[in-house]
Parts: sequence; structure tokens; C-alpha cells
Amino acid sequence: MRKIQWGVLSTARIGVNKVIPALQASQLGTVAAIASREPAAAQAAAQRLGIPRAFGSYEALLADPAIDAIYNPLPNHLHVPWSIRALEAGKHVLCEKPIGLDSGEAQALLAAARRFPKLKIMEAFMYRHHPQWQGAKRLIAQGGIGTLRTIQAFFSYSNLDPRNIRNDAAMGGGGMMDIGCYCISLARFLFAAEPVRVHGIAEFDPTFGVDRLASAMLEFPGGTATFTCATQLAAYQRVNIFGTEGRIEIEIPFNAPPDRPTRIFCERAGTTNTLTFPVCNQYSIQGDLFARAILDDTPVPTPLEDALANLRVIETLLAQAKSQDG
Repeated sequence: MRKIQWGVLSTARIGVNKVIPALQASQLGTVAAIASREPAAAQAAAQRLGIPRAFGSYEALLADPAIDAIYNPLPNHLHVPWSIRALEAGKHVLCEKPIGLDSGEAQALLAAARRFPKLKIMEAFMYRHHPQWQGAKRLIAQGGIGTLRTIQAFFSYSNLDPRNIRNDAAMGGGGMMDIGCYCISLARFLFAAEPVRVHGIAEFDPTFGVDRLASAMLEFPGGTATFTCATQLAAYQRVNIFGTEGRIEIEIPFNAPPDRPTRIFCERAGTTNTLTFPVCNQYSIQGDLFARAILDDTPVPTPLEDALANLRVIETLLAQAKSQDG
């Protein structure tokens, strides 16, 4: 069975700690090369992770004819420029979320992707592919909680490092872009629709200039979704999904552990059932689904248009919050 040869742009933490090991453990892919603007960093990462080739520039990696697909975990402001360059180099692209800084960037990427219809490109929202989310989606579709009416999500962590890109406004930092995007995405995923009206408020760090505490309400044709995300709070994540006859609670909705089972709780008619999902790695699943789309020349699980739609909601919420912030 042919395996997709992956090339990784940068030694970003999410790549070296999570995605690269997952791709190496996947069935349909292998990491063949990594690049950094600092050659020593690329060499060190390659040696530590057992990657055959290391490049001292992103351009050199893109020029490697043996590379089939690029994983792009660069800072947010570099997602679109380097994803377009990868497409122009004839590579398929799996790009970290959010897909760009704003909807204009996302539309530029979508236009570029349409110039290369044979190449696959997808935003790396890995959570959607985890069996616990597929299970929740299936329960809702089968009427397991009656009719879906509202969703509540919470996602937070604490990061006060001024050198961290998530605290750099020019690089697309802030809680809404980093983790609020998940809360928006999951609501759109479960309702299978776009919100007709949204409202957001946020508190901005006076030094970093990025949102550190944000809450939002989204109105869908079939109900509502609310969420809070924060980058200077105690770490926590939880999602509750409410229907007319029951509810689903997802215990670890986003950073599902790759080394132990996950659980969701389904309550109906006063009885709570625990659904346990076997150990799996959502990054490996994502990599295999993307690789399968390449190998079979079939659509990717999540089209790029979905990434654009998610970014439009983020953009609207942040614009509202900034206008109210004065």
C-alpha cells in the first residue's frame, strides 16, 4: 500500500509534539521531511523524531519532488501565504486552524485552491474526526436527545508568555482565533447549518492587545449555541448538547487523549448512559482520512468552504467585541 509522503513546515510545538508522531503512526502516511528557517532546528527535530530529511528553508522542502503533502502548522498569519505556495508547488495541503487571519485571506486561499482542482486542501480541525464526536453527531441525527435545541461550550487555558504567538495580535493571536474557533465549529457541525445571527463580547489584554476572555451567542435556524473561551483562566473544557428529550455531555471535547479511552454521557428520561470510545489518536485519524482522499481522489472530509464560513463568524464576533471595547 502506497503511503503519502508528508513534509512539515516548521518545528512548531503542535507539529513535533502531536501531529508528526500521529502521522508516523498512521496507516496511510509517513513524515519524510521537515523544514525550518533555522537549519539546526530542522536537523534536531528530524533526528529526535526519526524524520529522514531536514531542510533549512520552507522553499527547499516545497521543491522536493518526493513530498506529496504539506502539513502547515505555522503561525496564523503564515497559513494562507505558505499554503498557496505549497499548492503552487504541486503539494496537497493540511493547514492548521484557523485557516487565515480573516475571510479575505480565506477567500484568496479558496481561489488558489480552485486553480489546482487535483490537489486536496483541508483545515486541520482534528476533533471532528474523533469517534466521540462522530458518535455524538450520530446520536443527534437518530433522535437520541429529541430535537437539538442548544449547545453550551467552554474552553480555557492560562498563557501569560509575551513571547508566545498566541499573545501576538499581529500574528493572529487571541482566544477567539485559537480556541473559540472550536466552539464555533462544533456548533455549525452539529446544527449542520450556518448561524443567522451572532453576538460577541470580549475583554482584551492591555499589553498583548489580544482577546483573553470572550463569550458569544450564535442563533441557528434550529436553535442556539453559547460559548466562553479564555486564555488567562484555569484550564478547562466541556461541551453540553441539549435536545427536547435529553442531553449529551462531552467530557474532553477538544484535546482528546491518545493514550486512554474517552467518554460521553447521554441523559434521557432520567437515565444517564456512558458511552466509552476505545483508545485512538484523532490526529492519526485526520491524517489517514486526508491521505485516503488523496489516494482515492475523493473529496476531503471537510471542504475549504467550511473553513471560510467558520472564519467569517470569528471575524464578526471579534469586530463586535472590538467596537464595544471602545
